[in-house]
Amino acid sequence: MVVSQNVLSAVFSDETPDYRFPAEPDPGDSVTIRIRVAKNSAKRVIVIFDSMSVGTQMENTRSDDYFDYFETSLVCNDQEVMYRFLIECHDDGRIAYDKSGARLEEGGTPDFNPVYAFRFIPGFHVPEWAKGAVQYQIFTDRFCNGDPSNDVTDNEYYYTIGHAKHISEWDALPTDTDIRSFYGGDLQGIMDKLDYLQDIGIEVLYLNPIFVSPSSHKYDTQDYEHVDPHFGVITDDVEHEMQLWEKHNGFAPRYIRRVTSTENLEKSDELFARLCQEMHRRGMRIILDGVFNHCGSFNKWMDHEGIYLGKAGFLPGAFQSVHSPYRHYFHFNESGNGRSPAYEGWWGYSTLPKLNYEESPELREQILKIAEKWMSPPYSIDGWRLDVAADLGHTRECNHSFWQDFRKRVKAANPDALIIAEHYGDPTEWLNGREWDTVMNYDAFMEPVSWFLTGMEKHSDSYRDDLYQNGSAFFGIMREKMAHLKYPSLITAMNELSNHDHSRFLTRTNRMVGRMTTVGSGAAAAGINKGIFREAVTIQMTWPGAPTVYYADEAGQVGWTDPDNRRTYPWGHEDQDLISLHRDLIALRKDLPVLACGSLKQLLADYGRIAYARFNGNCRCIVAVNNTGGWTDFRLFVRDAGAKDGETYFRRILTTQESHETGCEPLGAATDGYLTFDMPPYSAAVISNRE
Repeated sequence: MVVSQNVLSAVFSDETPDYRFPAEPDPGDSVTIRIRVAKNSAKRVIVIFDSMSVGTQMENTRSDDYFDYFETSLVCNDQEVMYRFLIECHDDGRIAYDKSGARLEEGGTPDFNPVYAFRFIPGFHVPEWAKGAVQYQIFTDRFCNGDPSNDVTDNEYYYTIGHAKHISEWDALPTDTDIRSFYGGDLQGIMDKLDYLQDIGIEVLYLNPIFVSPSSHKYDTQDYEHVDPHFGVITDDVEHEMQLWEKHNGFAPRYIRRVTSTENLEKSDELFARLCQEMHRRGMRIILDGVFNHCGSFNKWMDHEGIYLGKAGFLPGAFQSVHSPYRHYFHFNESGNGRSPAYEGWWGYSTLPKLNYEESPELREQILKIAEKWMSPPYSIDGWRLDVAADLGHTRECNHSFWQDFRKRVKAANPDALIIAEHYGDPTEWLNGREWDTVMNYDAFMEPVSWFLTGMEKHSDSYRDDLYQNGSAFFGIMREKMAHLKYPSLITAMNELSNHDHSRFLTRTNRMVGRMTTVGSGAAAAGINKGIFREAVTIQMTWPGAPTVYYADEAGQVGWTDPDNRRTYPWGHEDQDLISLHRDLIALRKDLPVLACGSLKQLLADYGRIAYARFNGNCRCIVAVNNTGGWTDFRLFVRDAGAKDGETYFRRILTTQESHETGCEPLGAATDGYLTFDMPPYSAAVISNRE
């Protein structure tokens, strides 16, 4: 059997509306499935549903200069549909096709890997606004200080092994005591910078936790029902500074007043409501961080510190009384030593009490009501990012049951809400249309981009020479990991280069293994390559999903992993060229919607070089990346993106280089299906047939 490479590479289908429509069907809908093959190459095309060995023959419905298009339809019920393709060629060759691509098959039934099957779940929808939306993650304390009057003060309270500290120098670098160091960023600071964010093109803000909490990161929630006044408004206050020998927060009247005062809490909530309303007025969206697996030892339900003891409106915490109404919110280890027994902490941390969902229906209902509160007016937030979502509860049964209820309640409060989970590994069991919408896309974006461009693991903890500049590995990892995301989840997945848990991408370009504590903060900026960073941003803004910029990445900020990645935004000394790059690429993404929702096809996987197409019926965009230190020629078979010889005229509309970017440059039409051009070292290009 003889099947040419061009015939093999011509085979294409995916889950975009050009090849499956509707892409997100409801039960009872008639769904049309389409596949493209080389013109006059196929004797018969079969779609194989689920695990059936006998498939349904598809009909040749139309042809163009190079391709035939086959279709079939089915009426779906409420069950997940899984399908693959088999093409029988005129020369008796057989081509199997699924998400892993096209491959030759000999004899018998094709050996399909179910992981790579095309799938859809009738009734599984995600919000239209979230599909491909450009997001911006803000670690609030480090973004902008808009109201110094609410700043944490030196020695305001005691946390872990030291007193809270106000950092007066905005550009001071984080230290290993960062958990109790505060720079003063707040909600007013975010409001003050909305013009800047909107000018760049940001559509969605994702805020790290903003609820009452004693830490700078606020993943140890103290009160889920209120915005932290240190981020909001403090008008009810008292002057006090703890003495260094005072290590019990009974000696912290200023902190207690600030975080328990009804006046401060209500005014802070009102400020957040104004932020939400202003963003919605601008057509922007806002997502909050929900930390529901665990809370903090300061939490009013636990009250390890006694902050709420005797305060009007607050009931005794579980640590303060065995008769507390919140006692069963946590799992206590009965010690029988006459003292209040220890409780279960997440990963053993006493500052992070794990919430005990299995034994407390009241806790479950309380958390669901909290989720509903912030989804509802006057806030009407647009989504939740769920911290360590797979860890919630002690059993999978409890975990899935809770997230199913969470989705029902959240979507009832706001049908247009987005639910994003933090998750490492295969998320398939939760992406079932009844729990999460999507995930933070570590496996199918951050990791493979970092490996290919830098060779670095996302914490900068290790280097992989076998993955560095390995174009085949890049696409192979992408195919495998993207296969776990159904179309609604893929198109809304949070595609980040950096975030609050990992080293900043610009630091990874130095290809140095290290952390702040091992090589020093200064090394984070040593040997960085902005050309590689520009390549990464180009991939981020042209890849399927929701590109999410970690605050200050666009301004050239560097940093090792937590806590060094939480450096402040460098107001007044930003890298304006990198900001312009983000602005230009985001504008390009909006001008060419194919970059957000078009089909994706690999065109080149080479050493240090990759290229791919984003295309639909009308538009073809080619993205080429040269991650080598020298000029190199690209020769790409763009016919696979639907380009017609002599008719489809291409222009290089943006090229990034190590120190700058360049604009439009004509390239011409394809010849014999190929487009040829050259590229400078450490560069990326976006090429399109659009004027």
